[in-house]
Amino acid sequence: MSEALLKRSVTIQGHATSLTLEPVFWDALRAAAAEEGLSINALVARIDEARTTNLSSAIRVWLFRRARGNGDSSSHGNQTPFSAFAEKD
Repeated sequence: MSEALLKRSVTIQGHATSLTLEPVFWDALRAAAAEEGLSINALVARIDEARTTNLSSAIRVWLFRRARGNGDSSSHGNQTPFSAFAEKD
């Protein structure tokens, strides 16, 4: 199954940038932002601050880790999807 990439404009720290993701990741990003009580721009800005790779990849990794439950402090200590970017290989 092939899904076309969708390019959207987001604003990070007052600067517009384009972001390209598959539709399933756009859906997950919208849902995560709503659950966190943030706008998509605000959530993307948080991910952007913690990333060590390109932004689209960082968002995919963040969403994957979130889906796996790495944001649940009751079962993973202080681990959050954001702290995953700070880990050393």
